[in-house]
Amino acid sequence: MSADNSFFEQVHRAFDRAATFTKHDPTLLVQIRHCKSVCRMSFPVKRDDGTIEVIHAWRAEHSHHRLPTKGGIRYSMAVGEDEVMALAALMSYKCAVVDVPFGGAKGGIRIDRHEYSAAELERITRRYTFELKQKNFIGPGVDVPAPDYGTGSQEMAWIADTYLTLSGGELNALACVTAKPVSQGGIMGRTEATGRGIVYGLQEVCSYADDMKRLGLSPGLEGKRAVVQGLGNVGFHAAKFLQESGALLVGLAEHEGAIWSERGLDLERVVAHRKETGSILGFPGAKDLPTGAAALELECDILVPAALENQITLENVDRVRAKILAEGANGPTTAEADERLTARGVLIVPDIYLNAGGVVVSYFEWLKNLSHVRFGRMQKRFEEESNRRLLKAVEQLTARTFPAAELEAAARGASELDLVNSGLEESMVSAYRDIRELRSRHGGAVDLRTAAFIGAIDKIAAAYEEMGIFP
Repeated sequence: MSADNSFFEQVHRAFDRAATFTKHDPTLLVQIRHCKSVCRMSFPVKRDDGTIEVIHAWRAEHSHHRLPTKGGIRYSMAVGEDEVMALAALMSYKCAVVDVPFGGAKGGIRIDRHEYSAAELERITRRYTFELKQKNFIGPGVDVPAPDYGTGSQEMAWIADTYLTLSGGELNALACVTAKPVSQGGIMGRTEATGRGIVYGLQEVCSYADDMKRLGLSPGLEGKRAVVQGLGNVGFHAAKFLQESGALLVGLAEHEGAIWSERGLDLERVVAHRKETGSILGFPGAKDLPTGAAALELECDILVPAALENQITLENVDRVRAKILAEGANGPTTAEADERLTARGVLIVPDIYLNAGGVVVSYFEWLKNLSHVRFGRMQKRFEEESNRRLLKAVEQLTARTFPAAELEAAARGASELDLVNSGLEESMVSAYRDIRELRSRHGGAVDLRTAAFIGAIDKIAAAYEEMGIFP
């Protein structure tokens, strides 16, 4: 890929367009735009057969306007310096859009995890953590990783354990990484947070009757035809919550191919079929498509690319027939494809807003680890007793007795999961309203992506100005 078409350059193009609508000092814009620190490392790991392999890995910290920096770690053969810098930049803007006080970071190890045993993955992960600690690229107030493509809660548990070993009794050491298992200091709701956040965002997007009318759609998610590319953690949960919200899943895609059914697909049955056969292809009542990318061209109301970057390009953009493009992955649409879709009237809900649910709930986990108190522990019982007293007073005034089950349901205090989901929904709703208001303020001259970048630039610039670096 040429420099002009690199992933990081794609992010720069979106930034530069948005920057023209701001009045910030040009030098300040240069400071915001560039990646602050990149660490490239190579280290040996012993394989199970006794051979030694040299592993290549990276960690990029894009912006230090807020600390710690925050961003996932991916295990993929596509990992490289350009990719981690681009993803770190997107994290900076994403955190700003949803008002999470982190700078952006990203990391990756260039491996195909399917080629390694669990023991080998553990050795690689722990050595990577050691390298990050030695180079001061990890810590509760420095840089806080999370999962990404090819990683999950198990890798985060290994990272936390390794950091705890190296930190010499640091009180807040568990806050060095998020999306840990709940038993290891994690938080309820983190696993499904990105997918749930996508649906909270789409519910808000689809609630505006005027916007939906321009697309020839009715308000709400009910009955809308959805296609989801990718059935990993993000795609599966996005599909699950879309279905629960009343949307009709007409297409699903994975690396082995895609399936389509005009009548709709039952997600749980598709997942069970894949577990049994090793593929989503051949699902009863559905039509097989030859590639996962073919699903991007299905006629639908909502298309959710939830796999990797650069999925919609000049090569296939003219065959995309969705009315709403909901970017579940990071950078799934190239800048040129974005321009063509926008010109055609497609509503693009940008990644730096829509897939921010993961970092929002990671923020909640980080706060939990710093406070050393489980969410809901201090107020849940008090809320329940207060609610019961109120309901008893209503019974006395109305001479009506609530059924026991109804009374318990109405009196129930908020659990950690309730509070996490409520905070996530509030973050996604308020962020979209800010983006939409910015778009309106510019009289329709900007799309949602540009409006989101404008908002992010303004917030990051304000942070630097508060430091006194740029008057």
